[in-house]
Amino acid sequence: MDILWTLLTLPYAPVRGLTAIVKVVAREAESQQHNPVTVRRELEELDRAAAAGEITPEERDRGQQQVLERLTGPAAGRTPSRRGGSARRPTTDRGGGPRRPRGGPR
Repeated sequence: MDILWTLLTLPYAPVRGLTAIVKVVAREAESQQHNPVTVRRELEELDRAAAAGEITPEERDRGQQQVLERLTGPAAGRTPSRRGGSARRPTTDRGGGPRRPRGGPR
């Protein structure tokens, strides 16, 4: 059965290969974007350009803000996992009243 499946899906092999390559490139780009060395280099370049008079201090501040937002913002593409997180339980029951502790008298 595996041989038959391989033969039938053989025309899609280039697509699967291209998809794998795109994933690797995207992962590498994301790691470079969040690499502390790259971030520091960008911030130093902004400071150098401001000191040389190539950009205004306001432009430098905007550039620094963009770099820091890229690091701390949700644009990082990562969502916190539910495992090990501190997901808080609601303090009210479904009817809107205060939640009662489990196992206690009602």
